[in-house]
Amino acid sequence: MNPIQFVFLVFLVIPFVEIYLLLQIGGIVGVFPTIALVVLTAIIGAGLLRQQGLATWQRFQDNLAKGTLPAYEMVEGPILLVGGALLLTPGFFTDIIGFACLIPPMRKKIAQYIIEKRLVQAGMPPHQQPKA
Repeated sequence: MNPIQFVFLVFLVIPFVEIYLLLQIGGIVGVFPTIALVVLTAIIGAGLLRQQGLATWQRFQDNLAKGTLPAYEMVEGPILLVGGALLLTPGFFTDIIGFACLIPPMRKKIAQYIIEKRLVQAGMPPHQQPKA
């Protein structure tokens, strides 16, 4: 599956998943609690994004000051942006993925996967990856 097909599939499937989950949860807890949960996750996500973004920026600057390559921080920044955007998107499925992007151990695993995948594609063995 090429990237364009994948993006098309994501933009087609995710709204249906979100609508289904919103209807199911709304049927269980009610309309207003469901809306409140969606708004609450956006507020909590914005706060977490700010906190984690500043911490990542500080580690980025510290690594530059030490003269080391801030590889993880360079990858974690876009992961944080994607996580924040997903949290601002109304729905529970995107909130779960968004929160996963903001939790430091999860974000580190995602960043490590991306770095290793790109290094292997570039021809560098995975055991010679940049140090975190």
